[in-house]
Amino acid sequence: MTDISKLAGLRVGAAVCGSFCTFSRAFRALEELTAAGCDVTPIMSECAYTTDTRFGRAQEHAARLFDITGKTVLHEITTTEPIGPKKMFDVLLVAPCTGNTLAKLAAGIIDTPVCMAVKSHLRSQRPVVIAVSTNDALAGASKNIGILRNYKHFYFVPLRQDDPVGKPFSMVADFTKIPQTIEAALDGVQIQPMIADRPI
Repeated sequence: MTDISKLAGLRVGAAVCGSFCTFSRAFRALEELTAAGCDVTPIMSECAYTTDTRFGRAQEHAARLFDITGKTVLHEITTTEPIGPKKMFDVLLVAPCTGNTLAKLAAGIIDTPVCMAVKSHLRSQRPVVIAVSTNDALAGASKNIGILRNYKHFYFVPLRQDDPVGKPFSMVADFTKIPQTIEAALDGVQIQPMIADRPI
């Protein structure tokens, strides 16, 4: 069990991609980090920043992130590019991380604010923590999870199948494990088990 107070003062970049159904869980995790004294800066992909869905309006999500962190959302490539040169964060969290973003990161494609944030942050060889949420984690996205798992400085929040019968290829991170994953990542360790043994 992580003593989350140990993370006080940690500078966390918190990138949000368009897995809208997990926003509430991701935002709760960010509330926990800020309550523990982390300095959290929100980042949103273009999709997350501009798309209204049945899970809420885009402006409402951005406003919620401002309420949680006290900071305006970074949502453009030009505003995330300085992250590495300025050494803005001790750790960069991508939660949720979609299959699309996984694929881009695995292929070295840097055409979104989140991908640029990751690339720039890695310039300083600091940890990137990935909280996967994708319907094809056990299909098309599996190879990209494997690729990133073998790259230095990438760490995964433990993930599980969320609906093995209805969506047999889908997996979602256990967002309650974000603080523990960050703590381990700062020590260069992948928290285990990375793949949980039961559905969420």
